[in-house]
Amino acid sequence: VGMAIASYELMAAITLVLVAKFFLPIFIKEGIYTMPQFLEHRFDKRVRTGMAFFWVMLFVFVNITTVLYLGGLALNTIMGIPMVWGIIGLVLFSATFSIFGGLKAVVYTDAIQAVILIIGCSIMTLILFKEFDYTWANVLTAATEAGKDANHFSIVRPLDDKALPWPGLLIGVPFLGFWYWTTNQFIVQRVLGSKNITHARWGVMLAGFLKIIPLFLMHAKQLLLSL
Repeated sequence: VGMAIASYELMAAITLVLVAKFFLPIFIKEGIYTMPQFLEHRFDKRVRTGMAFFWVMLFVFVNITTVLYLGGLALNTIMGIPMVWGIIGLVLFSATFSIFGGLKAVVYTDAIQAVILIIGCSIMTLILFKEFDYTWANVLTAATEAGKDANHFSIVRPLDDKALPWPGLLIGVPFLGFWYWTTNQFIVQRVLGSKNITHARWGVMLAGFLKIIPLFLMHAKQLLLSL
């Protein structure tokens, strides 16, 4: 769908600033370690139980399932490992360091993966950009020859756009970003394990800065590949 998908990353950068300023002090002060715990604190145990059940089902049948399938597919494509054995291997590997290492091991793993992703995408983007002699004019020419419309490199799309019309950009994306980066257990728990509010805010602000990078690396790489 072109560059419009980058709006989710840019919205994350804005939302994380709000998290650091307004929400983290509440979470840290109240000793909140999980989002269901916060809901119990705000409402009651029924809401906590309902939310916890919902998150478990979501992770088991959507998040984890998708990640394991894509990981198994990558191992099968790159290394020729059968899908079933690739998925089993990924489950055992991730379960080992998560169970025995706890949240600290998960955070260290995320940090290492972030560095690898940034370096890898930087190299790939430079290699692809070299094919266009490092000039943006050549990229635009290739896009025209490939039949891409004028909105391919635009984040703000017209009202009749099927992927992300501008009302969705102004209304839908902020709500989605606010939910994901503020109350998503998978995201917020890493911050809730911080030593203090200062460390938590440093981590969140760094994450917000890193969310600007995909616009120029990951999404740029995908666009160049589509040409």
